Parts: sequence; C-alpha cells; structure tokens
Amino acid sequence: MLTSLQNTRVKQWIKLKKRRDREKSQTFLVEGFHLVEEAVKSDWAIQEVIVQENMEAPIWMAHERITQVSKEVFAALADTETPQGIAAVVEMKQFSPASFRHVLLIDAVQDPGNLGTLIRTADAAGFNGVIIGKGSVDPYNDKVIRATQGSLFHMPLFSGDLKEWVAQLQQQGMTVWASALENAQPFQKITIADKAALIVGNEGAGIQEDLLELADEKVYIPIYGHAESLNVAVAAGILMYHMKI
Repeated sequence: MLTSLQNTRVKQWIKLKKRRDREKSQTFLVEGFHLVEEAVKSDWAIQEVIVQENMEAPIWMAHERITQVSKEVFAALADTETPQGIAAVVEMKQFSPASFRHVLLIDAVQDPGNLGTLIRTADAAGFNGVIIGKGSVDPYNDKVIRATQGSLFHMPLFSGDLKEWVAQLQQQGMTVWASALENAQPFQKITIADKAALIVGNEGAGIQEDLLELADEKVYIPIYGHAESLNVAVAAGILMYHMKI
C-alpha cells in the first residue's frame, strides 16, 4: 500500500490534474465507481486502478492492476468533495477519422460542464464523433469527464483546426449547419441531410465569423419566451436530435 505523498507514482498521479502533464503523459485520471467502471468496460487502455485502503474491489476490476493507497494519499489526488475511494489512470485514445454520418464540432466552448454535456448529448443522440476546436476546455479535465457521465468512453473525440475539418467533411458530402443568431433561418424550415455536421460556439461570443461563413446552413432556435438565448449545450441538444429525425 502506498502511504507517502512523496512517492514517485503518487506525485505523477497528482500531476495529472494539470493539462500540460496530461498531454505530456497522454494519460488522465477518472474518479468514482461509475466512471471507473465505464472506463474498464470500454476499449480504452487502463494503466492502473487506485483504491483507497479498506475498499473492497468490485468484481469487474478482477483483471485490472490495482494499487491500494492510504486515505491521505487518495484525498490528495481526488477532486470530488466526497471521494468514493476509487480512481483509474486511463490512456488517451487516438481515433482514426471515419466516414461520419453525424458529427458535432465545438468552437471554443470553455465551460467544463457545457463541454461534458455536449459530449454526453452527442452520444445520446447517436452522433458518430465530436471534434473539439482550439480554445475549448480540455476534454480530459476532471469536471468535463464527470459531466459526460461516462459518454467520454463511448464517443470518438477529435481535435484540430475546425476550418480544415469543415472542408474535409464537406468533401465527404456532409452538409454543415452552424448555430447562429444573425442571418440564420429557423432550424425547422431547413431540409435535413442524410449526412450532416453541426457547429456550436463559445458561450458568449458564438462561432468565430470566419468559421461561420464556411457553413452550408446557418440556423437558429426560435425563442418563444423572454430569455435572450439558450445555453449552448441545450441548443445543441435540440439541433442534434432534430438532425437525427
């Protein structure tokens, strides 16, 4: 059992709270029974499972490398207010772009809860992938992972220049929608394509103008009450489900 915060492995786990260290090691932490189980049952590679002392390992962990640690050590690496005493070090998975039918592009969404909800909703709506553009929060941020509720392990994630991605998708015959407030049409009035992508943008600034101009269709969701706008994850959910009809 590891009991010292000065232990080399413990130090490395704690470093995974920082984006630069996650990117350097190409690993990240997940915490809690549900997320660890989703990771173990997925085809993502698990380096090891970390269990707090006196915690009985569930049967689904039987084939995993398990490291037991003291309560103090686990508290140092945990991010939740009431830790469940279980975490895992997971290797980032590299996906090869496939022939998408429905894909979500995310432009500079900075709130972890929003990004996690977008990934979770794309999974629920049956989208084939999520492409995360520059300026967005790290998808392996602890708050993002918790907000995905395990959908992180079901959804192919990609990153890069969204303008380049839009060009590639259009070359594959996909129609690209962009969520916008100006010079846009109500989403219900636009014919739904068999293969379609949706771009959503930053919580305050929306989609970058040069990216917006590349879209085949600019769409908006009518507001029937007095709210100025919809939360980006809520708006994306409405549009994604509509696009799957």
